[in-house]
Amino acid sequence: MSRAVVALGANLGDRGNTLRAAAAAIVALPGVRPVASSREVESVAVTLDGPDTTKPRYRNAVVVVDTDLEPQELLDALHGIEDTHGRTREVRWGDRTLDLDLVAYDDLSLDTVTLTVPHPRAGERAFVLAPWHDADPDAVLPGVGPVADLLERVGDDTERVDEPRLFDEPTRASRPETSDS
Repeated sequence: MSRAVVALGANLGDRGNTLRAAAAAIVALPGVRPVASSREVESVAVTLDGPDTTKPRYRNAVVVVDTDLEPQELLDALHGIEDTHGRTREVRWGDRTLDLDLVAYDDLSLDTVTLTVPHPRAGERAFVLAPWHDADPDAVLPGVGPVADLLERVGDDTERVDEPRLFDEPTRASRPETSDS
């Protein structure tokens, strides 16, 4: 199995319920097992022109999963979950009912027409780093460095939402598995 990190975001509709439903759908995918999840955070919308306080605020979270799916298969499944939640792709970095990004997949470095991992901007975004650090305090963005250090460098401008983690964690993210059960 491989370890994957998925960032979730939404700024339209019932953001919190959408994130929780999406997390449940991710861990219900065949060949995917839950490892850890973050609490939700809120952040200012980021557009092509930069932060935009006139747009609805985002709710963001991260889930860490183990998966038998290859990176592109996992991304395709994530896009299916987005579609189920009414995601449209009309405006790049526009408002969204749901956005699911494959942030990291093991230590893999991959750059194709449809997928780049690690996510090229993950190390610059507190709305990815803060929930990832919450889900896995020992996380490392492959090829870049420890998530805690990256978050300290960019500064945490997110606000924690008073909700439980997206799912109950069967294990901690950085602890190696000891059996195949």
